[in-house]
This record gives sequence, C-alpha cells and structure tokens, in this order.
Amino acid sequence: MRRLFSTFAHGAPGAGLLLLRAVAAIAVVFHAAMALRGGSPVGPTILNVLTGVAGILLLVGLWTPAAGTVLAILALWKAFLHPADPWTCIFLGTLGAALALLGPGAWSVDAHLFGWKRVELPDRKS
Repeated sequence: MRRLFSTFAHGAPGAGLLLLRAVAAIAVVFHAAMALRGGSPVGPTILNVLTGVAGILLLVGLWTPAAGTVLAILALWKAFLHPADPWTCIFLGTLGAALALLGPGAWSVDAHLFGWKRVELPDRKS
C-alpha cells in the first residue's frame, strides 16, 4: 500500500493537502447531492452516488489514490454525458487526479493506517 503514496507530508504541505482534499470533497459531494435531488433516471443516479462516495472517501482521506482516480474517471465521464457545461466536471476530475497523484497528507485516515510506524526494540540483555 505504501507504494501508492509519495509521502505523508507534514507541516505546511500536509495542511495544503488537507485543504485541497476538503475543498474538492465538499464540492464533489455537493455537486452529487444536487444532481440526486433532481430525480434522474437510474443510470445517472448510480453515477452520482459513486461520485458522492468518492468525495466522502477523499474528505476523510481513506484510500485516497483509488478514490481520486475513481473521481477523475467519473467526472470526465459526466463531462462527456453533459457537453453543455463540462467545465465543472473537468475541474473536479482534475482535482481528483491531482489528489490521486499527490496522496492524502499527514492528516488523513490513510496516514494513520498506512503511514510510517516507529518500532522500538527492547534492549538485549544477556
């Protein structure tokens, strides 16, 4: 799993990744919720639910590379389905791809589960 993340950035870069994850996830979840309120047919409803789930995973920072990749694919798919206004979907897909490539940062569930661990070995007494 560690190969999926460049590093779990701390400090200002980690705060930047947290901010990027939060803004992207809130925008994605809001966009999916507004689309679900419209009462679409089953196909777009499934697409919107999957997009919302990917946004929630990004918000908490769980499986960030997979969630970002899924978000990028789904957002670009939505851009092709709605060619009248594709720019919001292209923007959200780009944010998803960026988060998939950069990783979640230090303040995420991924960092807690898969981050560097410190193992202390007891002194060897003979």
